[in-house]
Formats: sequence, structure tokens, C-alpha cells
Amino acid sequence: MSQTLHPLTFPLSGSRLIEASAGTGKTYTIAALYLRLILCHGNEAAFSQPLLPPQILVMTFTEAATQELRDRIRARLVEAAAAFRNPDTPADALLASLREDFDPASWAECAWRLDTAAQWMDESAVMTLHAWCQRMLREHAFDSGSLFDLKVKTNHQGLYDQVIRDYWRTHCYTLSPDGAAWVHAHWRQPDVLWQRIKTFLLKMEVDLPADATCHEQPLQTWFDQQHDHVQTELSRLKQDARSWVADLFALLTEARDSKLFNAQGFNRKVQERAEQAFRSWLDDPAQVTLSLTPAHRKRLTVNGLKEIWNDPDSAPDTPALRGLEGLADQLEALQRQHDDALLWHAIGWTRQRFVTEKRQRAEMGFVDMLLDLRDVLRSASGTQLAETIRQRFPVAMVDEFQDTDPVQYEILDAVYDLADPAPHTALVLIGDPKQSIYGFRGADIHAYLRARRATQGRHYTLPVNYRSSAAMVAAVNHLFAQAEDRSQGQGAFLYRTMTSADADKSDNPIPFQPVDAHHVDLAWQQGGQRQPALTLWHGVAAHPTGAEDSASQDAATEGSSPDAAESCASAIVALLNDATASYTDMAGTAHGVAPGDIAVLVRDRHEARNIRQALSRRGVHSVYLSNADSVYQTQEAADMQLWLTACLHPQDERCLKSALAAPSLGLPLQTLQRYHHDEQRWEEAVLQFAAYGERWRTHGVLPMVHQLLHDYGLPGRLMQQPAGGERALTNILHLAEVLQQQARELDGQRALLQFLQQAG
Repeated sequence: MSQTLHPLTFPLSGSRLIEASAGTGKTYTIAALYLRLILCHGNEAAFSQPLLPPQILVMTFTEAATQELRDRIRARLVEAAAAFRNPDTPADALLASLREDFDPASWAECAWRLDTAAQWMDESAVMTLHAWCQRMLREHAFDSGSLFDLKVKTNHQGLYDQVIRDYWRTHCYTLSPDGAAWVHAHWRQPDVLWQRIKTFLLKMEVDLPADATCHEQPLQTWFDQQHDHVQTELSRLKQDARSWVADLFALLTEARDSKLFNAQGFNRKVQERAEQAFRSWLDDPAQVTLSLTPAHRKRLTVNGLKEIWNDPDSAPDTPALRGLEGLADQLEALQRQHDDALLWHAIGWTRQRFVTEKRQRAEMGFVDMLLDLRDVLRSASGTQLAETIRQRFPVAMVDEFQDTDPVQYEILDAVYDLADPAPHTALVLIGDPKQSIYGFRGADIHAYLRARRATQGRHYTLPVNYRSSAAMVAAVNHLFAQAEDRSQGQGAFLYRTMTSADADKSDNPIPFQPVDAHHVDLAWQQGGQRQPALTLWHGVAAHPTGAEDSASQDAATEGSSPDAAESCASAIVALLNDATASYTDMAGTAHGVAPGDIAVLVRDRHEARNIRQALSRRGVHSVYLSNADSVYQTQEAADMQLWLTACLHPQDERCLKSALAAPSLGLPLQTLQRYHHDEQRWEEAVLQFAAYGERWRTHGVLPMVHQLLHDYGLPGRLMQQPAGGERALTNILHLAEVLQQQARELDGQRALLQFLQQAG
């Protein structure tokens, strides 16, 4: 069972897990614990003396979050110092209670310690987990065996491209005709191969197959081995099949002629096509797959024939039918095994070459930092290094712990030992397990569950939501409690396992924890009446007028039907047009409902398209935001490539015409024709893009893009589009900002253009 967390009595020793939902004051709690560590507050503290900011490790997962944490902690230190220095200074309940726990004679010393800590915050150990790993590798280079001066690269795409082409030259150019034909059919060119294997190369760790060393031999040798294996298995399968294929179809023909089954379900033509597929497969020794349609596969089974047999009990049940049921799947698996084996050869070789090239260049990426530190902590010198790190950082607090992956967990466990913490240390993990389920930022729910098991009996929760209204909190509590309180089932988050008929004895690693609300007066109103915080539309296409149009339950529930999108759009328009609709913010101020106050959450781009089109038909603009979509895959990214290419080669007629005809530029056909026929107008365009190229070279890509947008009036034109214009402009500006940042690390304009091309 989890305990309710009280910031001033929370034990500052050992390993502890704080499970907190969004809006329950995680950052506030971290700052409170930080104050206590600076003051050495609490009888259960693992430290005999106050700590300083460089000794308190606070980690999270983004640079923005670290800066926010650092600023919030600094502000809290200053506020606490003022409260101790002057008892008449207004202080919140926590600071007042903290002050009362100290002898008034020591308040001046406490204020000094807090002031000193606030001044030291620029030297504090508040950082991302990747940055901390990098520091440990650099500061303990002798123990870790790493180089002192390693360059951190945020993008290794150029090196990956080189390695892929090295693989192609080394292995694919020397293949036999059969091997080359296979490569041409499946990989075609290096860029296609990269798309096939990049997921495995970019993952932190890949579980290699048993023959993981296959890349140490030439691809041709590996291809021959796989080809021989396939042919051996294929010959065996065909030999077995020859003995029963003829008998099977003779039996079916006789049964059809005797009208033992409904021929509409398996008529003569269908049967003959199936038999021909078998004959073609048997007659061609090299043919692997069996060209059976899904209908053939379904019908040529024991159960498939029973469905059409006049007397199901007398339907044939022969070894041939039993063998046939899995034959097509066996053949497809055999082909996949062959293709995957060759793909693993490419993965193994390119990954090994990539690591070698990085070492020669003294480079490392974010993933390398984690893997290198994990491997060092696993090695013979790992125990000493872990002890050194614990002495340097006796306390560690990990914010957003739900985003932890298995490698990050292993690092923390190796240093602090979650199950049996080292004396005089503290590891505090703060996270929301519900978010871990969705795998955000590469999180692994199983890593979280390992931490939860290791800290069994030392779990805490934050019981109050400070962000949402009381009505919303109550509605969410009620909704999830319905699933959690059932005596049977997997619980609210589908992780409960029933170990007995008694629900109290079930194993539920992610229980639902209801919370209370702090903002009891927050509410939204319509027509002078408070509205429910949560309303479910189920089984019908709901309308704000109360009318209910019939719709299929599946379509309405899935939200993918046009009726559901139309209903949603109608409800939004009605809400925007209602002068009585308002909401109260946390300061108690009432506001009317504006378009920016409304968000529609969808599952995929198709549902988003339906909603946006429905809103557009009603004259409501909307922007589609998605973490799943890459800005590099958009039309604006393709157009940006055309513009940058034209800036580098303004005299190249083909490049410049492509840039001018870019869809994002939106030039009318008459204007484009004028460039073609009017020599003076064409020369002006050449000079204009040459000037863009010079501005790019001297001031940067971002100012150049801004100039282009201004010259062609793109912002105003895009904002006037009925749908998609705002998003297109956002994409262009986002790309320009990303390119400006990348320009700091890349050498020259062509390298920046290559980055954009490869990112897409």
C-alpha cells in the first residue's frame, strides 16, 4: 500500500518511490525536499550534516525541465531564507512548519545556509540523465576507460549514410547474379536499406539473433548458406506434399460430383485455381511461397470444409488437410527467415562499423552515454566507480521517472541499489506510472515495475490535484474507480492479475489512486448553469441541441464516422456562439470561451482530418498537432529543400523553377508562365535568390527564410487559407529554427541542406 506523502516527514534515506499524477505538486515536493536536505532536517535523514547544491543530484529528461526545476528550487530557497531571516515575512504553511521545527536561535544560521545554497544554484547538480552520464564518463575517465575529450553529436545521420554506403560497396557490389537480383528486389539502393534497418540501429539496444556474428563473413557467403537452408527445407516440404496433393483434390472432385457439399462455397473454378497453385509450386523447385488466396486458405481446412459439407460430421478430416492448414504459413515463415537473416547481416555490419567510426572520431551520441556508463558499472571496476559516484552525490532525485528505460534503470540501480540501498544515501524516484504505460520518450513500463518491486513498502503518493477543478477530479475518480473496484477483471489500467477469488489478494502493480481537488470553485457554465465536467457520447451521434441521430454503435464509439465528426464540430460551433458560455480560471476570473480554449483529441490523422474538415465547413480554423508526425515529412520540408537548393544555385534554371513552383509559395500559374517568357522577370528572380543565398551565408538561414516569407507575402496568404494554412506557416518557421540551430554544428550551407534532405 502506498503512503500519503507529507513533505516535512518524508524519510530522506534509502530508496523510495513517489507515485504522483499530473498536477499534484511534484515540483513543489522536490523543492521542499531540497530545502530539508540543505538544512539537514528530519530525524530519519541519512546525513549527519547539511548538504550543498553540488551534492544533491536532481535529474529529469529534458533541458527545459532542468531549467524549470533549477529556477523553481532557487526561488524556493530564496523564499525560505527570507522566512527564516524575518519571522514577520509572510510564509506558506510548509515554510512556517519547517521554521517551527528549528530552534529560533538557529534561524539566522538556517537563513544563511539557504541563501548560500541559492547563490550556488548555478553550480547545482540539476541536469538531464544524459548530461549526468556524460559528466561521469568525463570526470571518471580512468575508471570508465573513456576518452577525456569526447565530442557529443546530436545527429549522426551523415555518419550513418557513410556507413550504409560502405556496406553497399563492400558486400553488394561483389554478389553473384542471384544475390544481386535478390538485393535489387528487396533493398534496391542504399537509401532503401537504411529505411529498413534504421529502427534497429537507432534503438538503444537490439536483441540480436543467435547467429549474431553472421556479419563477420561476406554477404555472399551468408546468402549462399541461407539459400541452401531454404532449398533443403523447401525440398522436404514439397516431397511431403506430393504424396497427398493429388489425393486431396481427387477426393474434393469426387465429393463435388457426388454433391456432398454446397458447391457455391467451393465451386469448380475456385477448386481448379487452388489445384493449379499447388501444381505450379510443386513443378518449380525454386518457388518458395504458395499462391493461395485467403479464401483458399480458409476453405482447405477441416473446419472450412465442415462449413460447406452437407453433413458436417462426415466432412473429411485427413492428414493432408491437417498438414495443409499450416503449409502456407510455414512457407511464408521460411521466406521471412531468409530475408531477415540477410537483413541482420546488414544490421550487424553497419552497427559495428558505426561504433568503430565514432571511436576514431572521438564522438558519442546521447545513447552512447547511457550504454557506456552502464557497461562500465557492470565491469570489474564498476563497484569502485559506483562508490565514488555515491560519495559525490549521496542524494539523487529523479523527476519524471516514468520515462525511464531499462538501461537508465540499470545505471541508477548499479549506483544506488534500489532493493538494498547503501548506507548514508537516498534515491527518490518521482513519476506517474500511468504515463509510463504509453512509452513516451522511450519509457518502458517494465523498468518502472522493476523499480516498484525493488522499493516495495516504500511507496508514497501525492493526494491533492492543484491543477483541475473539483468536478473534473471527481468525474475522473468515479470513471476509473468503476474498473478498479470490480471484483474481477484487470483493474483500471489492465495490469491486475487475480491470484484468488478475493480481489483484495490480487496483484495490481499499477493501482488507481484517487486524489482530492484543491480548486473547488473552478467550473464552466453555459446558459447560467454549471455544466458537467465530463460527458460521454456513447452509441449515438450527439448534438448540442439534444437531438440524437441514429448511428452505428461501433462507428460512434470509434469516433471515425463522419456523423461523429459532424456532431463534434456542431457542438464546438454552438459553444463558440453561446455568449453565456464561460469558465473560471485559478485566479477566480471569468472568461468567455474562445477557439484557443478548445482541444479535440483524436487517435490518428484520419480522425483529425474528419474533424478539421467538419470545422472548416463551418468556418472554424483549426491546427493539427501530432507528436507522431515529423515536420521533415511535410510538404513544407520538401519545399524548403527546393528553396535552399535555389539559394545555392540561383543560376541553375531547373533548381530555380522548382523553387518558384513550390506549393507552399503558392504562385499562380500566370506568374510562373511570366517567369518563363519574360527574360527581365526571370533575371530578377535569379538575383533575388542569389541575394537570399548571400543573406543565408552572412546572417544565417533563419533571417533568410524570414526575408523570403516577407517578400512573397506568405504569412498573410497562408493565414487566409480555409484549412491547413496556420499549420503550414508553423512548419516553415519550425524548420527554419531547427536549421538555424543545426547550423552551429554543421560545416557550411551544403551540409545544412544535406541534413534537411537526410532528415526527411
